[in-house]
Amino acid sequence: MISRFLLQNMDKRGYVFLALVAAIGILVPLLNLLMPVGSLFHVPTSTMSLWGKYLCYALLAISLDLVWGYCGILSLGHGAFFALGGYAMGMYLMRQIGSRGTYGNPVLPDFMVFLNWQELPWYWYGFSSFPFAMLMVLLAPGLLAFVFGWFAFRSRVTGVYLSIITQALTYALLLAFFRNDMGFGGNNGLTDFKDILGFNVQAQTTRAALFSMTCVMLIAGFLIARGIVVSKLGKVVIAIRDAESRTRFLGYRVDRFKLFVFTVSACMAGVAGALYVPQVGIINPSEFAPANSIETVIWVAVGGRGTLVGAALGAVVVNYAKTVFTSGFMAPYWLFALGALFVFVTIFMPKGIIGTARELWEKRRKPAPTVTPEPAPAE
Repeated sequence: MISRFLLQNMDKRGYVFLALVAAIGILVPLLNLLMPVGSLFHVPTSTMSLWGKYLCYALLAISLDLVWGYCGILSLGHGAFFALGGYAMGMYLMRQIGSRGTYGNPVLPDFMVFLNWQELPWYWYGFSSFPFAMLMVLLAPGLLAFVFGWFAFRSRVTGVYLSIITQALTYALLLAFFRNDMGFGGNNGLTDFKDILGFNVQAQTTRAALFSMTCVMLIAGFLIARGIVVSKLGKVVIAIRDAESRTRFLGYRVDRFKLFVFTVSACMAGVAGALYVPQVGIINPSEFAPANSIETVIWVAVGGRGTLVGAALGAVVVNYAKTVFTSGFMAPYWLFALGALFVFVTIFMPKGIIGTARELWEKRRKPAPTVTPEPAPAE
């Protein structure tokens, strides 16, 4: 019933997006595993992992587009939810190392042994279990978003003030996770992962499986976001974005709708972070940096706010450009180029890539107005 509802309300752009992600999730791992290294069709493992990172960013962008593009909440703190999901996965991966660490301690991670910790902190209990870790991937960012949103939305904090508060929250977490006594690895973070579900995290087959799972989660995240925005709840959310005061006067509990969408969005960002960590191989406090959350806003703006597909496209395009331009002579000027891109899109392409392309297509298909000649005056 739910799948029928989603398919009936899916536009052509959504079908193309789902088909493309599904094809990538199947073909890229097969080309990596089955094609010989010297073949023209072989996809290197490093390239597959790099694009897996892009797809994690695409899921993060969709989660932000859900709250910004459809609910009007400009969150500058989604990087915090992304990082919390990543840390939950990183804690699980650290517990899987066991006695294979540098210091050979079967319980304590290496950084705790180095800092002379005598016992495992209580909040690390349970992370040796994969189901518990996956629950924390959703619960840690979701609970933070719920508590934060409960106070912020009930207090009717909106606009730039809400954006500033979300960025302050992210910066506070950045400073907290930098501290060694927090028990999360301090400045170095969590790294040197060995296994995930008993499989070598560095193995080619594991990398391929992680890439495919990222595609599956990207499809699931898109369907969840799409299901919300096309439902009756989504209509109210869009009304809040366009006219919050009027929606409140009609009797809707605006704070509850905002809180629900904000919490769901945070959980999606946490899943993106959890998929990101085993593919990149490290999670550290730099993921909480406010600049990361601002970059996510740029991805959504470039791709097209309020389109979902555009948000994912913007994340892939901008991060691919970042990879290209930060490895050559443009490396010192990349941040200037990124800022210029955001200014250009804001002024000349306010609807982003997808919105502008759709607008041009509609103008092209629009038939030219027919001019009917005026009747000749009677003689």
